[in-house]
Amino acid sequence: MEFQHSFDCGCGRTHTCGIREVLIGSGVLARVPSLLQGMSHVLIVSDRNTRPLALEALAQGLGKAGIGFTEAFFDQPDVLIPDEKAIARIQEKLAEKPVQALIGIGSGVINDLCKHVSFLADLPYMIIASAPSMDGFASVGAALILKGMKVTLNARTPAWIVGDTRILKDAPMDMIRAGIGDILGKVSCLNDWKLAHVITGEYLCETIYDMTMEEVLTTREHISGCLGRDEEAIGRLMASLVKVGIAMAYMGNSRPASGAEHHLSHFFEITGVAFHEPYLPHGIDVAYSTILTARLRRRLAQEDPSSFRYAFDEAAWEEEVRKIYGPLTPEVLALQKKTGLYQTDYLPVIRSRWEEIRRILLESPAPEEVTALLQEAGYDFSRFTAFYGEERIRSAIRRAKDLKDRYTLFWILENAGLLEAYSQLPLAQEN
Repeated sequence: MEFQHSFDCGCGRTHTCGIREVLIGSGVLARVPSLLQGMSHVLIVSDRNTRPLALEALAQGLGKAGIGFTEAFFDQPDVLIPDEKAIARIQEKLAEKPVQALIGIGSGVINDLCKHVSFLADLPYMIIASAPSMDGFASVGAALILKGMKVTLNARTPAWIVGDTRILKDAPMDMIRAGIGDILGKVSCLNDWKLAHVITGEYLCETIYDMTMEEVLTTREHISGCLGRDEEAIGRLMASLVKVGIAMAYMGNSRPASGAEHHLSHFFEITGVAFHEPYLPHGIDVAYSTILTARLRRRLAQEDPSSFRYAFDEAAWEEEVRKIYGPLTPEVLALQKKTGLYQTDYLPVIRSRWEEIRRILLESPAPEEVTALLQEAGYDFSRFTAFYGEERIRSAIRRAKDLKDRYTLFWILENAGLLEAYSQLPLAQEN
C-alpha cells in the first residue's frame, strides 16, 4: 500500500508518518523475512487466539532466513487486558535475549502492547494483523489500561504492517463487523472535530479530515463483500483501517478518529474491566454509539440557544463520579481537574456561533441514515440496549466524557445544561 511518509500541508504543517512499509494482500505473510534482513533475533508476541494463525508459517520463514525468535505468549482464557501486568510480561521476555525487533500477531490489544513496549525499548516493531477489527494499526498512540483507566500514550507507528487477506478473511465475523463499525463511526468523531474547532479554537486540518472521510465512503461500498468474506473487500477494509491510522499519525493524536462515540465505547470497556461486567468489542460499541450520538446531534440542532444554562455543581459531579466509577474515581477526578473543562464556560461562544454550530450538527448523517447503514452491516440497536441495559447506557451518556480530555458533543450538552435531560431521552426510538 502506497502512502506519503512526509508532506507539506496546506494547513501550514508538515505531516509525517514513520511506517516503513505496509503489505496488504493474499499471501503477504511469506514476505515478512525479507522485511527483517540483517536481523538475527526477534521477539514474537501473541495469544492463544492469534498464535495459531501465523506462527508456524512465520517460524518456517524466519528459520530459512536465519532469524531466530523468542516468544511472549499469553495463554489466558479470558480477554487479554493491555495493563501493567501484560506490559511487564513482554518486557521480561525482551530481557532474556537481545533482539532487533518485536513482531506482534494480533489486533488491538497485541498491537498496543507491542507499540508501547517497543517504544520504551527503542526497537522497531511489526504487526501481523489477525483481524480487520480496528483503526489503531498505524496510529502513534498506544491504548492501554493503566491504574484501571483507559489511557492513550504517545509511542510511535509500527515499522511494518502486514495484513494477509488469507488470514483476515477468516477472522470472527464480529471482528470484521467491528472494523466496519470503527470506520463508519468516523462520521461522529469528524463532526466533533469541526465543532471543537468552532467552539474552542482547536486546530483542524482539512486534508486529514477529508482523508478520513474518504475511507468512510470507501468502506460503505464494501460492506456486502466484507460480510461475504471476499478477500478483495476484506483487503480494502484493512487498507481503510490502516489509512485512518496513518491520518492519526499525520495528526500526532487520535482526533481524526475518536470522538463522543469512542468515549462511550471506552466507558463500557473501562467499567466492564473495573466491575467485571461484560462489554462488546471496541468497534461494535463504536458503531452502536454512533447511532446514539447521531440522535443526540439531530435533537440538539433543533434547540434554541437562548434557553441554554450552564451551572457546574462540583460536589454533585464528584458524588456521581464516585457512584459510577468506584475505585477509578481518583483518576477520573484528577484528569478533569487537570483539563479545566468544567471550569471553562463555553456557553457565550456557543450562543454567538450557534448558526454555524447548528449547520455542522446537521452535516452529520441523520440517525435514520446511520441506523440503516449499520443494519446493512448486521447491526441491530435493540441488541445494544438489551446487552447493556438502559441504566448503564444513560450513565455512559452523562459520564463518558470524564474519561478523556477531548471536547465533543457531550461537552456542548454539558455547557448548554442539557446533558442530564438528554441522558433520559428514549433509547428505543428510530430503530
